[in-house]
Amino acid sequence: MSAETKVLYEFGKFRCDLREHLLLCDGKPVSLSPKSFEILVALVRSNGQLLMKDELMQQVWPDSFVEEANLTVNISALRKVLGEAPGGQQYIETVPKRGYRFIAEVAVLERDSGRPKSAQETPAIAPSYHTAAAVTESAMFRRLPGPLSWKIIGFAVVLLAAVVFAIMLWRNHSLAKVTPTSPIRSLAVLPLENLSGDAQDYFADGMTDELITDLAQISALRVISRTSVMPYKGARRSLPLVARELNVDAVVEGTVLRSGDQVRITAQLIQASADKHLWARSYQGDLRNTLSLQKQVASAIADQIRIELTPHEQAVLRNVRSVDPEAYEDYLKGRFFFNKRNSNEKAQSYFQQAIEKDPNYPPPYTGLADIYQLSDNPRLAKESVQKALELDNELAEAHNSLAELLYRFDRDWAGAEKEFKRALELDSNYAPAHHWYSMYLAFLGRRQQALAEAQKAYELDPLSPVVGANLAKILLENGQHAKAIDQAKRTLDLEPNSAVTHAVLGMVCEDQKMYADAITEYKTALQLGGSPGEMRGLLGYVYAATGDLGNAEKMIRELKQLWPGHARAALDLAGIYSGLGQKDQALYWLGKASEKEVGDLAVVGQDPHFAALHSDPRFQAFVRKMGAPQ
Repeated sequence: MSAETKVLYEFGKFRCDLREHLLLCDGKPVSLSPKSFEILVALVRSNGQLLMKDELMQQVWPDSFVEEANLTVNISALRKVLGEAPGGQQYIETVPKRGYRFIAEVAVLERDSGRPKSAQETPAIAPSYHTAAAVTESAMFRRLPGPLSWKIIGFAVVLLAAVVFAIMLWRNHSLAKVTPTSPIRSLAVLPLENLSGDAQDYFADGMTDELITDLAQISALRVISRTSVMPYKGARRSLPLVARELNVDAVVEGTVLRSGDQVRITAQLIQASADKHLWARSYQGDLRNTLSLQKQVASAIADQIRIELTPHEQAVLRNVRSVDPEAYEDYLKGRFFFNKRNSNEKAQSYFQQAIEKDPNYPPPYTGLADIYQLSDNPRLAKESVQKALELDNELAEAHNSLAELLYRFDRDWAGAEKEFKRALELDSNYAPAHHWYSMYLAFLGRRQQALAEAQKAYELDPLSPVVGANLAKILLENGQHAKAIDQAKRTLDLEPNSAVTHAVLGMVCEDQKMYADAITEYKTALQLGGSPGEMRGLLGYVYAATGDLGNAEKMIRELKQLWPGHARAALDLAGIYSGLGQKDQALYWLGKASEKEVGDLAVVGQDPHFAALHSDPRFQAFVRKMGAPQ
């Protein structure tokens, strides 16, 4: 036994047993995924010290690329297991943008080496099938006499081979005939497991994304977005539980094995409510045929769940674009780093490499467009998205990106709606299109339609904090304050460190004139990495509204330090000056925001933070000039 496994860590009512890989609460075992347990051990070992996110992820996933969302979800699961609650015992401290610190007092105990544990000390855990089989096998070998054992072993091996072969024949035959006990109209593709034995998680993640995209083409099927399935990567949870959390009828899981230029995808379809395997199959081929393999898997799943495909959907699943394998791999790496949200430079480099290797492959252009939009560079974003559409006019992602550009920067409201509808016509399961379309509809004052689209996005992506926060905001705009607060809190239960959700909860509190709570939420959002300009603008306005002129002026000074490098700061300064009743200064900074082409200016006429300017003819002229929706 190693020195490490001879100790027990005890904190509060919990005991962490490294040898048994077990967490006990008041002597009883607590259900915890393997990765959550490893994270807990790493934190406890560093008790009182800050453990950086990158360092923690390296300890828990040493040979893999994983997204920060995996760490966040496991930390959230730990908080729930440990029973953390506001005002109660806290174990894990979040250090915004940096990492985590275990703050409870930890006692290190030596495991008894001689005295056997009593029944009360040893948790009664039913052995697994594999454990029981191993024990039986060990006992059998101990009892058998030497010469006879080899004969029996030989006979057992032959018999076992025959049984396994018969089971495989029966399984393949029966799985082909298994039908669902109830209709399947929704499913989730869990992250495909990487079996390649090296740091190729980006490849398995890419295969997962592509399979989701292919299945999402089927309009009669609701397919959960990648944002909500990726947190389950590496989590060994029961499939019925996963299905309940994602509200789906079935789950697809599988593996990806890449060896040189050969790829093998194995997938299985499980009806979640009964944990019933409906279908399983492996597909193998050359790396340049990977897209074809994915479409074969999607078509087979559609066939198994008896969904009738439209002629267009059949054509989409048959149509396979040839692509340079190295370009495809660079694209997958680009998407992998883009989804990390803090590695856009790496993502941009990979997308550009993919384009250099295969200029006729459309997806990397949409990746670049997304990056340029995030950096407020509409000209380059539009060039990229238009190139993608020239190469393939049926890319839902590209039509959605174009719609965003048309309404945020060009004020082309009719053109934007046309592009949103085209994106959803091509892929009714594309959550980002529903999400952005809901915000567009809210800008136009079509609040009921906006709410319907926000709810649809949430159904498709229930674990995304951005999607959850947007639904809360649109509930607020529909006057449903209680539901807005419930939705924001539900989202924070899943992701306590979501800056955007804290900001939206602050907006609800501000609207209800709960100013102290609003200030608390805005400050939390700022500490967690929320937009430095927008959060200070919201805080400054509330300080102005409550007569706290000192803090309002403090926010103004800090925003002026951000300007002009942070273009949005001009709009946020205008909001604070409006709250202070200083109309000339408010209009001056609105003009500065216009010079910088800040994307949110089209809706200032509807923003309650500019209510003090509504009667001013200069403001009315500015709103008209910005092309506000009529």
